[in-house]
Amino acid sequence: MGLADRACQEAKERVRSGIKSAELEWPRRRIVVNLAPAGLKKEGSGFDLPIALTILAASRQIPTDALSGHAVFGELALDGRLRPVGGVLAVAEGARRLGLDRILCPAESSPEAALAGIEPVPVRHLAEAVSYLRGESSPPPYVRHENGHRRRPPPPDLADVRGQERARRALELAAAGRHNLLLAGPPGIGKTMLARRLPGILPKLAEEEALEVTRIHSVAGVLPPGGFLIETPPFRAPHHSASTAAIVGGGSGPRPGEASLAHHGVLLLDEFPEFQRPVLEALRQPLEDGTVTVARAAGHAIFPAKFQLVATMNLCPCGGRADPSAECSCTIQQLVRFRSKLSHALLDRFDLVVTVPRPRAEQLAASPAEPSSDVRARVEEARALLEVGAAARTPEANALLDRAVERLPLSGRGRARVARVAATVGALRGDATVGAEDVAEALSYRSPKELAP
Repeated sequence: MGLADRACQEAKERVRSGIKSAELEWPRRRIVVNLAPAGLKKEGSGFDLPIALTILAASRQIPTDALSGHAVFGELALDGRLRPVGGVLAVAEGARRLGLDRILCPAESSPEAALAGIEPVPVRHLAEAVSYLRGESSPPPYVRHENGHRRRPPPPDLADVRGQERARRALELAAAGRHNLLLAGPPGIGKTMLARRLPGILPKLAEEEALEVTRIHSVAGVLPPGGFLIETPPFRAPHHSASTAAIVGGGSGPRPGEASLAHHGVLLLDEFPEFQRPVLEALRQPLEDGTVTVARAAGHAIFPAKFQLVATMNLCPCGGRADPSAECSCTIQQLVRFRSKLSHALLDRFDLVVTVPRPRAEQLAASPAEPSSDVRARVEEARALLEVGAAARTPEANALLDRAVERLPLSGRGRARVARVAATVGALRGDATVGAEDVAEALSYRSPKELAP
């Protein structure tokens, strides 16, 4: 009892079979397991091991006081083996806040639990957990592994990109100032190639950020095996057929979506106008607040979603617009329908909008450009300067920004975003003072005329 979901209700069969498989006694009486607090919905199979050990303690098969100081989490197989489940990191953090010293969990989950700063007790079978609680044996001590023991393939390098100097500059600005970026242009010119190289120039996550990202991926069940801390900014690139719940989170659970899985990282929406309009409009709130609030009849959940949005798109349905080597065959009506998929409010949330031209033959044949490592070094220096405090603007910079508000025109949000980009331009120069030339460059990244029908 206690608002258990289907997976949790089925624990009675797994627990009964697991206890018998471990050659322990199943009590021949009515058993009531109360999952408190009763008003909070319980989900998943992680309650199997706590239920089994509680029953064994209540039937005097293990000492009751042996459980004190322990958190317990894990799924039972029918033969009594323990299986890892998602969300161990969040459980371990909660246990530590309650003052518990150890967490009894499946051996495969112990590296993840250790990230919370609590001592894991790794066990592989229910019988092994019972033997430990009886004081008959001790599980093998957990040995913390360095995160570096697990090497991930390096992200694509900017050195692979030929030409596209303006787009490369926009990527650097986006990385340094955590700006949203839209790359528009004809098909086949490298928009997606450029976007996928943004993670390679982003600095590593701070310790608290890394722990937060790892926790989200653990709860979502997408944390790779091994429980290693995610130290690099996550990169998510969902297909354009993804639903609103898949992107921003939801479902009966609800569960975090791609926006939350990209927390402190990059969310790439390739072929931006091909996404359903309700999906795109649902991103407006997390882009402003850094969180996603999912409301359901049974309650609501708040997921962190502080991500950089990077999008790519053609300039028309046929892809020929702004391409000197092709002729656009789209009618005015087709262009209007295509453009109407993107609201002005959504486009206004992009700090940088760049029309990417088709590179010339001599650019494609040129030698490799500057590698990601050199760009990342500048990005790290610029971020350090930006974190010191607000940049001061010169009177000329303020005058130019005021004229832009009247002539472009700029919304209040647009003005603030231009000011942020200008500060990033100055930081990349190593200067905390924003000049008129910095504001001018920031204004050049506002939505170009090609995006208008």
